[in-house]
Amino acid sequence: MRRLNFKTGERGLNRFFGPLESRIMDILWDAPDRSIKEVQTLLEHDKDINFNTVMTVMNRLVDKGVLSKKLRGRTSLYRPVLSREKFMDAQSKELSHELIEQFGPLAVNHMIDALEEADPELIERLEQKIKQWKKEL
Repeated sequence: MRRLNFKTGERGLNRFFGPLESRIMDILWDAPDRSIKEVQTLLEHDKDINFNTVMTVMNRLVDKGVLSKKLRGRTSLYRPVLSREKFMDAQSKELSHELIEQFGPLAVNHMIDALEEADPELIERLEQKIKQWKKEL
């Protein structure tokens, strides 16, 4: 999966999606195989939203490769291509590779500096990963 645009000033899914896209993805991750009308109905709990707007956004998410669409009778049903966890893993992996490719040691140094704020369990996993790499060399 190609990396989506990453917005540094946002949080969570809004780093990769617009607000409506994020809400749609949340709905479909919670319960896949929903029609546009079903998603629209769930979105309308917060505020009125036009069917055509929801249809356009969902079809754009299909074009981006994030949702898949299948026909059941005359109704299109949508589902995420990846689980939320696999999506976040794929996006963060792509982003990490791009940062290291572009900034090399600087990116690695900044990631290590960020570990000062990490929990001890994360540091332990990193140490185990480094030991594993050394064995493989």
